Amino acid sequence: MHYVMGDIHNEVDKLQSVLKQIDITKDDELIILGDVFDRGGANPDPVGVYFTLSGLQGKVTWIRGNHDEWLAKYIYDYFSKSERKQKKMWPYSYNSFDLMLSRLTRVDMLDIADIIMKLPVQKDMVIDNKRYLFAHAMTSYPSVSESSEYHLMGNYDYDYFLLDGIEGYISMCGHTPTGNILWNKDRNLYMDEYQKSIWHNTKENVYLLDCGCGLPGGRLACICLETGERFYA
Repeated sequence: MHYVMGDIHNEVDKLQSVLKQIDITKDDELIILGDVFDRGGANPDPVGVYFTLSGLQGKVTWIRGNHDEWLAKYIYDYFSKSERKQKKMWPYSYNSFDLMLSRLTRVDMLDIADIIMKLPVQKDMVIDNKRYLFAHAMTSYPSVSESSEYHLMGNYDYDYFLLDGIEGYISMCGHTPTGNILWNKDRNLYMDEYQKSIWHNTKENVYLLDCGCGLPGGRLACICLETGERFYA
Protein backbone atom coordinates (compact mmCIF):
# COMPACT_ATOMS: atom_id res chain seq x y z
CA MET A 1 0.00 0.00 0.00
CA HIS A 2 0.99 3.63 -0.55
CA TYR A 3 0.24 6.09 2.24
CA VAL A 4 0.54 9.85 1.85
CA MET A 5 1.02 12.03 4.93
CA GLY A 6 0.64 15.78 5.31
CA ASP A 7 2.77 18.27 7.25
CA ILE A 8 4.03 16.91 10.60
CA HIS A 9 5.60 20.06 12.12
CA ASN A 10 7.38 18.44 15.08
CA GLU A 11 4.25 16.66 16.38
CA VAL A 12 5.81 13.32 17.32
CA ASP A 13 2.79 12.12 19.32
CA LYS A 14 0.44 12.64 16.39
CA LEU A 15 2.95 11.03 14.02
CA GLN A 16 3.17 7.93 16.19
CA SER A 17 -0.62 7.81 16.50
CA VAL A 18 -1.12 7.81 12.73
CA LEU A 19 1.68 5.26 12.20
CA LYS A 20 -0.02 2.98 14.71
CA GLN A 21 -3.28 3.31 12.78
CA ILE A 22 -1.80 2.46 9.38
CA ASP A 23 0.54 -0.24 10.80
CA ILE A 24 3.02 0.12 7.95
CA THR A 25 4.90 -3.01 6.78
CA LYS A 26 8.07 -3.55 4.79
CA ASP A 27 5.95 -3.86 1.63
CA ASP A 28 4.32 -0.44 2.11
CA GLU A 29 5.52 3.03 1.17
CA LEU A 30 4.94 6.21 3.16
CA ILE A 31 5.16 9.45 1.19
CA ILE A 32 5.62 12.53 3.38
CA LEU A 33 4.72 15.83 1.74
CA GLY A 34 7.27 17.97 3.59
CA ASP A 35 7.42 20.31 6.58
CA VAL A 36 8.48 17.62 8.98
CA PHE A 37 10.07 20.27 11.23
CA ASP A 38 9.23 23.55 13.05
CA ARG A 39 6.40 24.51 15.40
CA GLY A 40 4.59 21.71 17.21
CA GLY A 41 2.11 21.55 20.05
CA ALA A 42 2.76 21.21 23.77
CA ASN A 43 5.53 18.66 23.17
CA PRO A 44 7.45 19.64 20.01
CA ASP A 45 10.14 17.05 19.28
CA PRO A 46 12.01 17.35 15.96
CA VAL A 47 14.57 14.75 17.05
CA GLY A 48 11.84 12.29 17.98
CA VAL A 49 10.07 12.86 14.66
CA TYR A 50 13.30 12.31 12.72
CA PHE A 51 14.21 9.12 14.59
CA THR A 52 10.65 7.78 14.28
CA LEU A 53 10.70 8.21 10.50
CA SER A 54 14.22 6.80 10.24
CA GLY A 55 13.16 3.66 12.12
CA LEU A 56 10.22 2.70 9.90
CA GLN A 57 10.50 -0.72 8.29
CA GLY A 58 8.57 0.31 5.18
CA LYS A 59 9.91 2.54 2.44
CA VAL A 60 9.76 6.27 3.21
CA THR A 61 9.74 8.92 0.49
CA TRP A 62 10.24 12.35 2.01
CA ILE A 63 9.45 15.43 -0.11
CA ARG A 64 11.28 18.60 0.91
CA GLY A 65 9.14 21.33 2.49
CA ASN A 66 9.94 25.00 2.91
CA HIS A 67 10.35 24.64 6.70
CA ASP A 68 12.72 21.71 6.19
CA GLU A 69 14.85 23.74 3.81
CA TRP A 70 14.87 26.83 6.07
CA LEU A 71 16.09 24.67 8.94
CA ALA A 72 18.81 23.02 6.84
CA LYS A 73 20.12 26.36 5.58
CA TYR A 74 20.24 27.78 9.10
CA ILE A 75 22.17 24.73 10.31
CA TYR A 76 24.71 25.22 7.50
CA ASP A 77 25.00 28.92 8.28
CA TYR A 78 25.36 28.42 12.03
CA PHE A 79 28.08 25.77 11.87
CA SER A 80 30.03 27.62 9.19
CA LYS A 81 30.75 30.39 11.70
CA SER A 82 33.10 30.70 14.64
CA GLU A 83 31.68 30.33 18.14
CA ARG A 84 31.93 34.08 18.63
CA LYS A 85 29.93 34.79 15.46
CA GLN A 86 27.41 32.10 16.30
CA LYS A 87 26.47 34.01 19.44
CA LYS A 88 25.76 37.12 17.36
CA MET A 89 23.52 35.34 14.85
CA TRP A 90 19.85 36.15 14.64
CA PRO A 91 17.96 33.25 16.29
CA TYR A 92 16.23 30.75 14.05
CA SER A 93 12.62 31.80 13.57
CA TYR A 94 11.18 28.52 14.85
CA ASN A 95 11.91 26.08 17.66
CA SER A 96 13.51 23.16 15.79
CA PHE A 97 17.10 24.39 15.80
CA ASP A 98 17.39 24.96 19.56
CA LEU A 99 15.58 21.69 20.33
CA MET A 100 17.96 19.79 18.07
CA LEU A 101 21.05 21.61 19.35
CA SER A 102 20.25 20.50 22.90
CA ARG A 103 20.28 16.81 21.93
CA LEU A 104 22.40 16.33 18.81
CA THR A 105 26.03 16.86 17.92
CA ARG A 106 27.27 19.22 15.23
CA VAL A 107 27.94 16.24 12.94
CA ASP A 108 24.43 14.85 13.46
CA MET A 109 22.80 18.19 12.68
CA LEU A 110 24.88 18.68 9.55
CA ASP A 111 23.99 15.14 8.45
CA ILE A 112 20.30 15.98 8.80
CA ALA A 113 20.82 19.21 6.84
CA ASP A 114 22.55 17.21 4.08
CA ILE A 115 19.66 14.73 3.98
CA ILE A 116 17.11 17.55 3.72
CA MET A 117 18.88 19.34 0.88
CA LYS A 118 19.12 16.08 -1.11
CA LEU A 119 15.38 15.45 -0.84
CA PRO A 120 13.31 15.79 -4.03
CA VAL A 121 10.99 18.78 -4.35
CA GLN A 122 8.66 16.75 -6.57
CA LYS A 123 8.14 13.08 -7.28
CA ASP A 124 5.93 11.39 -9.87
CA MET A 125 4.61 7.84 -9.56
CA VAL A 126 2.11 5.55 -11.28
CA ILE A 127 -0.07 3.66 -8.80
CA ASP A 128 -2.99 1.47 -9.95
CA ASN A 129 -2.71 3.03 -13.44
CA LYS A 130 -3.15 6.53 -12.00
CA ARG A 131 -0.42 9.12 -12.45
CA TYR A 132 0.43 11.00 -9.26
CA LEU A 133 2.54 14.07 -8.53
CA PHE A 134 3.80 14.74 -5.01
CA ALA A 135 5.17 18.13 -3.94
CA HIS A 136 4.97 20.27 -0.84
CA ALA A 137 3.04 23.29 -2.15
CA MET A 138 2.54 23.04 -5.90
CA THR A 139 3.22 20.46 -8.61
CA SER A 140 4.18 20.85 -12.25
CA TYR A 141 4.35 18.65 -15.33
CA PRO A 142 7.38 16.36 -14.87
CA SER A 143 8.75 17.57 -18.20
CA VAL A 144 8.64 21.21 -17.06
CA SER A 145 11.59 22.41 -15.01
CA GLU A 146 10.55 24.67 -12.13
CA SER A 147 12.55 26.26 -9.33
CA SER A 148 12.55 24.67 -5.89
CA GLU A 149 10.75 27.81 -4.66
CA TYR A 150 7.84 26.97 -6.97
CA HIS A 151 7.41 23.51 -5.44
CA LEU A 152 8.08 24.63 -1.87
CA MET A 153 5.94 27.79 -1.75
CA GLY A 154 3.80 27.96 -4.90
CA ASN A 155 3.48 31.07 -7.05
CA TYR A 156 0.95 33.62 -8.28
CA ASP A 157 -0.97 30.85 -10.13
CA TYR A 158 -1.62 28.93 -6.92
CA ASP A 159 -5.39 29.48 -6.85
CA TYR A 160 -5.68 28.33 -10.48
CA PHE A 161 -3.60 25.28 -9.59
CA LEU A 162 -6.01 24.39 -6.78
CA LEU A 163 -8.97 24.70 -9.16
CA ASP A 164 -7.52 22.99 -12.25
CA GLY A 165 -4.54 20.91 -11.14
CA ILE A 166 -2.14 19.40 -13.66
CA GLU A 167 -3.96 17.76 -16.57
CA GLY A 168 -3.54 14.00 -16.59
CA TYR A 169 -2.20 13.79 -13.03
CA ILE A 170 -3.45 13.68 -9.45
CA SER A 171 -1.50 16.17 -7.34
CA MET A 172 -0.93 15.51 -3.64
CA CYS A 173 0.30 18.53 -1.65
CA GLY A 174 0.56 19.98 1.84
CA HIS A 175 1.74 23.48 2.83
CA THR A 176 -1.64 25.26 2.96
CA PRO A 177 -3.81 24.28 5.95
CA THR A 178 -7.11 23.08 4.55
CA GLY A 179 -9.00 25.30 6.99
CA ASN A 180 -7.54 28.33 5.20
CA ILE A 181 -9.29 27.65 1.91
CA LEU A 182 -11.89 30.30 2.65
CA TRP A 183 -13.10 30.77 -0.92
CA ASN A 184 -14.32 27.17 -0.93
CA LYS A 185 -18.00 27.18 0.08
CA ASP A 186 -18.68 23.54 -0.81
CA ARG A 187 -18.45 21.43 2.34
CA ASN A 188 -18.47 18.27 0.22
CA LEU A 189 -14.92 19.00 -0.93
CA TYR A 190 -13.65 18.12 2.53
CA MET A 191 -13.34 14.34 2.73
CA ASP A 192 -14.25 14.22 6.41
CA GLU A 193 -14.66 17.01 8.99
CA TYR A 194 -15.33 20.44 7.49
CA GLN A 195 -12.18 22.59 7.35
CA LYS A 196 -10.27 20.04 9.48
CA SER A 197 -9.72 17.20 7.05
CA ILE A 198 -8.22 16.36 3.67
CA TRP A 199 -9.55 18.60 0.89
CA HIS A 200 -9.79 18.02 -2.86
CA ASN A 201 -10.96 20.21 -5.73
CA THR A 202 -14.04 19.50 -7.84
CA LYS A 203 -11.94 17.73 -10.48
CA GLU A 204 -10.51 15.46 -7.78
CA ASN A 205 -7.04 15.99 -9.21
CA VAL A 206 -5.63 18.14 -6.39
CA TYR A 207 -5.60 16.93 -2.79
CA LEU A 208 -4.35 18.98 0.17
CA LEU A 209 -3.26 17.09 3.28
CA ASP A 210 -2.05 19.83 5.62
CA CYS A 211 -4.77 19.78 8.27
CA GLY A 212 -2.98 22.18 10.60
CA CYS A 213 -0.69 19.80 12.46
CA GLY A 214 1.65 21.89 14.58
CA LEU A 215 -0.97 24.61 15.09
CA PRO A 216 -3.60 24.83 17.87
CA GLY A 217 -6.44 22.46 17.09
CA GLY A 218 -4.68 21.07 14.03
CA ARG A 219 -4.56 17.46 12.93
CA LEU A 220 -2.07 15.21 11.17
CA ALA A 221 -3.64 13.59 8.10
CA CYS A 222 -2.79 10.53 6.03
CA ILE A 223 -4.52 8.73 3.15
CA CYS A 224 -4.08 5.32 1.54
CA LEU A 225 -4.01 5.78 -2.23
CA GLU A 226 -5.24 2.26 -3.03
CA THR A 227 -8.24 2.19 -0.68
CA GLY A 228 -8.96 5.88 -0.05
CA GLU A 229 -9.03 5.26 3.71
CA ARG A 230 -8.10 8.32 5.78
CA PHE A 231 -6.29 8.48 9.10
CA TYR A 232 -6.07 11.41 11.51
CA ALA A 233 -4.50 12.33 14.84
